[in-house]
Amino acid sequence: MSTTAVDHAPDHSHDHEHDHPHGWRRWLYATNHKDIGTLYLCFALTMLMVGGVLAMGIRAELFQPGLQLMQPEFFNQLTTMHGLIMIFGAIMPAFVGFANWMIPLQIGAADMAFARMNNFSFWLMPPAALLLVTSFLVPGGASAAGWTMYAPLSTQMGPGMDMAIFAVHLMGASSIMGSINIITTVLNMRAPGMTLMKMPMFCWTWLITAYLLIAVMPVLAGAITMTLTDRHFGTSFFNAAGGGDPVMFQHIFWFFGHPEVYIMILPAFGIISHIIPAFARKPLFGYASMVYATAAIAILSFTVWAHHMFATGMPVTGQLFFMYATMLVAIPTAVKVFNWVATMWRGSMSFETPMLFAVGFIFVFTMGGFTGLILAVAPIDIQLQDTYYVVAHFHYVLVAGSLFAMFAGFYYWSPKWTGFMYNELRGKIHFWGSLILFNVTFFPMHFLGLAGMPRRYADYPAQFTDFNMVASIGGLGFGLMQVYFLLAIVIPTVRGGKKAADKPWDGAEGLEWTVPSPAPFHTFEVPPIVK
Repeated sequence: MSTTAVDHAPDHSHDHEHDHPHGWRRWLYATNHKDIGTLYLCFALTMLMVGGVLAMGIRAELFQPGLQLMQPEFFNQLTTMHGLIMIFGAIMPAFVGFANWMIPLQIGAADMAFARMNNFSFWLMPPAALLLVTSFLVPGGASAAGWTMYAPLSTQMGPGMDMAIFAVHLMGASSIMGSINIITTVLNMRAPGMTLMKMPMFCWTWLITAYLLIAVMPVLAGAITMTLTDRHFGTSFFNAAGGGDPVMFQHIFWFFGHPEVYIMILPAFGIISHIIPAFARKPLFGYASMVYATAAIAILSFTVWAHHMFATGMPVTGQLFFMYATMLVAIPTAVKVFNWVATMWRGSMSFETPMLFAVGFIFVFTMGGFTGLILAVAPIDIQLQDTYYVVAHFHYVLVAGSLFAMFAGFYYWSPKWTGFMYNELRGKIHFWGSLILFNVTFFPMHFLGLAGMPRRYADYPAQFTDFNMVASIGGLGFGLMQVYFLLAIVIPTVRGGKKAADKPWDGAEGLEWTVPSPAPFHTFEVPPIVK
């Protein structure tokens, strides 16, 4: 009997290759959360560079008045594609990459819940990126309707607009699948003893972000699908001549678009909530209030969409509602900033690169928040709407907010990911160069906007020349700093270098990976399961 069992036992010796594919198969068929996280991060970094090149084009054209390098139509194509590529191609995929890498590690799960869907949601991104970038090559060029794709402009554009619509559809499908995966993983796969209120902050911010994504991505899909049928199938959703309403597009778009900006900042809050306690060497101040504030921001984000539309002829009652609702968002956001500062208060702080980026984040993000509060005031917004003041505001939030938090997260977690330490001096050069040049680029835009310079124009009157020159020089420098980041930090760190210690940051009392949980006693030390 026993011999037969041995004789008929399947031979697994040749299956090893199948279990762990090598070479390109490892990446194409990736189902491991770390590999997929790495794919997302590499994709996002590539798109960051592409979007950066487009931004350089914009700033080069604006270096002095008059048309230098391009026709206005091409200039507007650059602004459209820069926005779409940076939002859907760089920021969101990067945060999904962080989520894939860190969430299973932080909650003690073996992997993400749906490994193959995880693979599929990544592989929707490259074709979408290809559609976006190659739309420059079709007749009439890429869409020049702005990243918001407002009707009626977007219903008149050439085939580049269709490519943008399909690209956004693919990226939206990817986001929805990624979100389902994150929610399922966090709710069902936590280690024994890890209740929701003991979960690391990054997992919380992503759980809430994932719910936001599932709520708003179908809304965007609806808006661009209606645009598509207006373009090709004779409908009149946004065509006033056929009984439609172009302003309706704005309502539908911003009902997606405002929660979207919180989707791009909440994971950043999570990353910062890990780094500051680690380098202040004490637990996060006010863990529960951080969780509730994050949820409050997410809920309020659905009540403020029309603050993007004060200039559309809204009734005063509507303006007042959206003005006050927008100001309300400042409260939970201020709670978070207060908690970060309170965490640092009397901590034994050290300023390695992740901490520098985290402190830089708080400073510059808070400035972006204040300009947002100013823009929330309807009478002021009507003056500043569509000027460079708005451009300055959202770049302070998205570049110095989302992007700086990602840099902080990379420096903080890359020893964990690669097994190697980055070069600390180069990291500090990257931080100071980025912080200073970012402000040189975007701070003057506040003054340009207050003086009335409209955005999305390839030319401008001579009185705006000086600030534009400063901004263009700063922009070029900031772009070069990110090339430096890629060549001097990312590539050398990934290829090898000084081996990382077991606890690269030597967190106080062994708090390292669990720092954002309520207190030292609530780490992963759960009683052993009795067999």
